[in-house]
Amino acid sequence: FRSRSRPAQIVLGGVVPAIIGAVAGVLVGTTATGYWAIAIVAGIGGFLAGFEHQDGWGGADRGLVGGGIYAISLLIAHHIAGTEVKVSLGSSQPLFVVAVAIIGMLLGAAGGRIARTLR
Repeated sequence: FRSRSRPAQIVLGGVVPAIIGAVAGVLVGTTATGYWAIAIVAGIGGFLAGFEHQDGWGGADRGLVGGGIYAISLLIAHHIAGTEVKVSLGSSQPLFVVAVAIIGMLLGAAGGRIARTLR
């Protein structure tokens, strides 16, 4: 990840999670199946993103940031869409963001750790 240009880092580490989060934010108010499908895609992406890092620590950092951006984008897009949720996001939006960021951190760390083992 560090060998990529700064614009590529911004797109891969920030813009992509924001777009996927926004799609999830729209889907959470329209279809539970669609929401879970995009959430699984995001999780797989977070895990695979960890492979671009030297070890689990780098993957954890990226996963934490990416997960936070994803969750915040999801909540903003859902608020803009103004629909009723089809899937519970919990009773506390800040706690939702923290939980998703932690999940992203764990997925990124796992990817980074496996990548280090394979090298």
